[in-house]
Amino acid sequence: MNNKNPISSSELGTLWLTYQEKTLILRVLDYFIQKADDQQAINIMGGLWQELDYYVKKIEGIFISEGAAIPKGFTKEDVNIEAPNLYDNGFDIMFIRILKEISMGMYTINMNMAYRDDVMAIYEGLTAITQKIYKLSTLYLLEKGILTLPPNVTMPKSTGFIKSKDYLKGFKLFGDKRSLNDIELGYLHHGIETNNIGMQLITGFAQCAEDEEVKQYFVKGMDLAKKQIKEYEQILLESDVQFSATSGSIVTSSTIAPFSQKLMMFCVYLLNSFGIVGGSFGAVFSLRNDVILKTSLFAKDVFFYANDGIKIMIKNGWLEEPPQVEDRTKIINGKNQK
Repeated sequence: MNNKNPISSSELGTLWLTYQEKTLILRVLDYFIQKADDQQAINIMGGLWQELDYYVKKIEGIFISEGAAIPKGFTKEDVNIEAPNLYDNGFDIMFIRILKEISMGMYTINMNMAYRDDVMAIYEGLTAITQKIYKLSTLYLLEKGILTLPPNVTMPKSTGFIKSKDYLKGFKLFGDKRSLNDIELGYLHHGIETNNIGMQLITGFAQCAEDEEVKQYFVKGMDLAKKQIKEYEQILLESDVQFSATSGSIVTSSTIAPFSQKLMMFCVYLLNSFGIVGGSFGAVFSLRNDVILKTSLFAKDVFFYANDGIKIMIKNGWLEEPPQVEDRTKIINGKNQK
């Protein structure tokens, strides 16, 4: 089927953002593949690299055919494959798994904003790749003992309906709060897991950041992740759920940056976006008001933290400008466009 319609604004915007994310992942893979010593991990990452590179070229082809400038994205200048290991013991696959979580959410939104068959085909293909790599990564991490499973629970023997508004209450001066339901427990486990990985990632970034403002931004992110882990674990302990979704991977003592500060800042920007969406999900589907409040407050904290990061990227010329509509006021007034 031939595409008779020009690419729409929504398609141009989502393809631009997809290009940024995919070229970032390719650069991360360049480094991790070079440093990996486990053949199974190399196979997972090498397969992902080849498939993403194919779709990056497909996106470039659409930009060229539509007469649009190809984004700069992230290039070989943004990675130093000669840098020593900044992370060890399976962190590469753990991080790839988190990136695939972000990708799954993005493709769902992007598909909903696509109208041309060639654009939809790109997101269909990328979705299939993401689901495959996410599954392979999860099984690999479980096999290696790096990933912690959510806690087991007693299987329900009957069904029922909520009979009292007290079910919503998580703040009680006297008496016990109701126990967490499995939806809330699953969200809290996921929040601890992702913040553990994010904390390790950003710790490595803080160690090798050259700019002092960037370094302090990463340190602030470490503290924010620690705060969320502590608060979520406290809620679990109050329900007599004693576990910690820790990762078996570690940050080395290297201070040599494998990635540019531009790449590291944009990577945290992606994780922040994922954190805001995840926090909103937790707030919407939790039914205990103390869980709702904490997840909402953390989403607010992550939003303001992300906004600080955007300002740093703009200040340093690291944030590429997305395609935008014409400035009609400037055109009418006869001023030169950018």
